[in-house]
Amino acid sequence: MNAHQFQAYLKEKKLLVEEHMQILMNQMEIPPSSLRSAMEYSLFAGGKRIRPILLLATVEDTGMEIAGALDAACALEFLHTYSLIHDDLPAMDDDEYRRGKLTNHMVFGEALAILAGDALLTEAFGITAKADLTPETKVALLAELAIRSGSRGMVAGQVLDLEAEEHSISLEELELVHRHKTGDLITFAVWSGAVIAGSNKEELLHYTQYAESLGLAFQIQDDILDVIGDEAKLGKKTGGDEKLQKSTYVSLLGLNGAHQKLHETLEQARYALRQLGKEDGLLWQFIDYMEKRDS
Repeated sequence: MNAHQFQAYLKEKKLLVEEHMQILMNQMEIPPSSLRSAMEYSLFAGGKRIRPILLLATVEDTGMEIAGALDAACALEFLHTYSLIHDDLPAMDDDEYRRGKLTNHMVFGEALAILAGDALLTEAFGITAKADLTPETKVALLAELAIRSGSRGMVAGQVLDLEAEEHSISLEELELVHRHKTGDLITFAVWSGAVIAGSNKEELLHYTQYAESLGLAFQIQDDILDVIGDEAKLGKKTGGDEKLQKSTYVSLLGLNGAHQKLHETLEQARYALRQLGKEDGLLWQFIDYMEKRDS
């Protein structure tokens, strides 16, 4: 698959995920229309849908059909969207724009934005529980999703990130923040796709190593783009990390050092895929995609 074909793949799967998320929303009876509006506002506000596509790509790389994985993939995007709504709140990153649109609390107010996030989070577990997968697979996914998204995962990373504001932290501490805040949901995406596909223990280890490296690379790239990125393309203001006096890969390593760290981290992801014998599949294409985005 060349770069053009991979871009077409991403576009196709993005549309598939968004269509299925709308089906899931249509199946929900949500009495307050204001709550449904707030949920759908952020859920369909755009974005690349990288996490659900990673889950589907992992399944496809094993040669399996993705139909049974689609609910789980969309549930992950529900949960990710909740995290973005809460992350944008004044008490957190205090952002006015997300993906080129006003953030949820700017449109619906803080209280409804918080509740819309809570609702998306809760629905994510319900969608996973009702997915067309074996009971054993669903239990495994639900347990891991709780770990990766909660106090031992993404939420822990968000707390560490808040506590790191306005003072310097080491590179090791920064990596811990982002392995949880950004990386854990990306790791879950690949891990759960591998579980759905029936991967064995050793394969799951390599898939996890790949995903952890890829997740860290996403954050390094975000730090770089916050300095040199195009606001129109990013859909949000740049320079936010400096405004909040956050330690970043750029502030700790310099711009050239951050680029080098990104390259090293992506090579670690490639190494993990080599152990799986998957050097020409969709997951490999994600690495090439990130390198081209950084060039």
